[in-house]
Amino acid sequence: MNLKKFLMASGLSMVLVLGACGGGEDEDEGTDEPATEEDSGASSGDVDAEGIAQSTCASCHGEDFSGAVGPALAGTSLSEDEFEETVRNGRGQMPAYSEDEINNEELSALYTFFSEQ
Repeated sequence: MNLKKFLMASGLSMVLVLGACGGGEDEDEGTDEPATEEDSGASSGDVDAEGIAQSTCASCHGEDFSGAVGPALAGTSLSEDEFEETVRNGRGQMPAYSEDEINNEELSALYTFFSEQ
């Protein structure tokens, strides 16, 4: 009986994680606003790291990136190389993101945004 509950809970968790972490196609919505303090988290030109993080990462890592289904990203202890490796190749339940989904400039801005949290 406990195994059945465990399998049901695991299956439901996987469905929720995969559904929540997918997508990211609508990253450009709402970016027509002038530069604000949000841009201070991204040292890479015009990249809206916070906007990308909210649309791509928050569903699994929490709205404030302190952790949820996925681990905390705010104040990450990962090096930039480890962060890039994890994003590009995935880890555990986290899906991999290609350069078509998150380009290198955006990835670098995301790392800066999270490490400065």
